[in-house]
Amino acid sequence: MDDCRLVELEACNTAVVRATVALAELPQFFSGAFPAVIAALAGQGVVPVGPPFTWYAGPPTDDVSLEAGFVVPRPIEPAGMVVPSRLPGGRVVQTVHVGPYGTMRATYDRMRAWMLDHDLIPTLSMWEVYLSDPAAEPDQSTWRTEIWWPVS
Repeated sequence: MDDCRLVELEACNTAVVRATVALAELPQFFSGAFPAVIAALAGQGVVPVGPPFTWYAGPPTDDVSLEAGFVVPRPIEPAGMVVPSRLPGGRVVQTVHVGPYGTMRATYDRMRAWMLDHDLIPTLSMWEVYLSDPAAEPDQSTWRTEIWWPVS
């Protein structure tokens, strides 16, 4: 996998909705979480820095512990279910998945193999940044998702 790269990131502030959700209910969760964060940010006069993301506490099983939201320029005040959080800094492997969300497992597997080939140990947590808006782009084969996976 030639499109993986190792980068050093600074930690950044986020505004998120935290939850543990059944894997099958993720689309329904996202359809409420992202608009809730946007509304909370608007109420505080904060503009997101970039597209929506989801941070996963670990690999998905039947239930997924996650945070869904946006990077923000400064810490926010809690507003209903929207809370401040942070994405971690440090060494992170990054790649871009192209295609439907249902095919991302293969990209994660290739990332894991690339990390092992480079003597990097992946953490349990990772995050995805959604560069494509499924509502605006119905062709799933063109969807682009950045995957960021911290390593030691």
